[in-house]
Amino acid sequence: MGQDQSNASYRLKSILDSDLYKFTMQQAVRQHFPDAEAVYRFTHRDKSVFFSRRCINALQTSLTLFKDVFLTSDEKAWLAAKCPYFTTNYLDFLEQYRFKPEQVSVQFVPVSEDGQWGNVEIEARGPWVETILWEVPMMACLSELHFRIDRTDWSYNGQGEIAQHKAEALLQAGCSFSEFGTRRRRSYHTQDLVISSILKAAAKFPGVGKVSGTSNMLFAKKYNIAPVGTIAHEWFMGVAALTGYDDANIRALRLWEETYHDTLLVALTDTFSTQVFFKEFSQDRERVVKWQGLRHDSGDPLAFAPAARAMYKSVDVDYRKKSIIYSDSITLEKALALKKQCTEIDFPCSFGIGTFLTNDFHTKSSGYRDKSKALNMVIKLYSIDGQPCIKISDDLEKNTGDPATVAFVKKKYGLPVQNPTVEE
Repeated sequence: MGQDQSNASYRLKSILDSDLYKFTMQQAVRQHFPDAEAVYRFTHRDKSVFFSRRCINALQTSLTLFKDVFLTSDEKAWLAAKCPYFTTNYLDFLEQYRFKPEQVSVQFVPVSEDGQWGNVEIEARGPWVETILWEVPMMACLSELHFRIDRTDWSYNGQGEIAQHKAEALLQAGCSFSEFGTRRRRSYHTQDLVISSILKAAAKFPGVGKVSGTSNMLFAKKYNIAPVGTIAHEWFMGVAALTGYDDANIRALRLWEETYHDTLLVALTDTFSTQVFFKEFSQDRERVVKWQGLRHDSGDPLAFAPAARAMYKSVDVDYRKKSIIYSDSITLEKALALKKQCTEIDFPCSFGIGTFLTNDFHTKSSGYRDKSKALNMVIKLYSIDGQPCIKISDDLEKNTGDPATVAFVKKKYGLPVQNPTVEE
């Protein structure tokens, strides 16, 4: 059994048990769109995996307990010291922030004959500046409960050693990487174990490769390492829905600059496809110079660095002074191949590694041969002020959001529209 089932509820340990980019985006939303109303919706992509009624009941109970979590004075002081881009005004706001469980609807939809197994529908609805913090801890909560209650054929046996070996291989290959595994982690304990093991590897190989930090604010504080992250798809999605799709990427970047000026300038390229982003981005050389790097999160990763290099060259900007962060389902094999390519073309790169580190388990019953798969789930921004929010990504046949809006945006940007798979 992977977890003690005697306690069926999950308690969020801190408001900081979340990813940095949720807080950086919250500050930007508060500055630019303080009155916007948002809807977030959950999607479970694996149609062959179901949840028990008991698990979803535990989720509902656990989410009501989020209201008791708040930013402590010690945590506020740490944020002020470690994250100087957070204003005093924002930190005062965050100190007063409380989760409002009434903003979240969780519905169990039975499919089994006995009514005990089924799907779950989750929606968060309320001011964007408030609901933005639900996504990461709610997903982590559901994942931990699922593997504590529904799928228990696993254990922590060897997890520390496995994580350390992965980190050692990455470091010995000269890779710079961060831990990005909060949302889909098997459990809080797993992420804690993984980060401590990664740091053991870093101590074993000083000066070889680099552990850049973690996206999780609580663990960054606990282990005195850098919190890492800047911006997510929802910023581009929300800005476009509120202000229109003409030059939406550039408007999202400009508003971000108004909040963060010369820090946290790593651009996520694939919200409406990287080809559209590069076309818009390259129209303003000054902005290309200003932004420090790019994040790849979908599509063929081996095609990204050559395309980025060509974009930088087209505006006479030295790509060797920029960087790429790869964060799309990174494994050891994928990281080593991308590191090799980037070294060959002299393009600095690093990696944000999530599920491969914090939810890579095998079943006990198979003698640890068969995978115990992580939940393939997302919570996405569904609408802002009643306007649908959509994502195209670089998997051009796999889109997210209202199908009519997806078709409209793809037509506007000159992207293929035939028979896409759309997650609503």
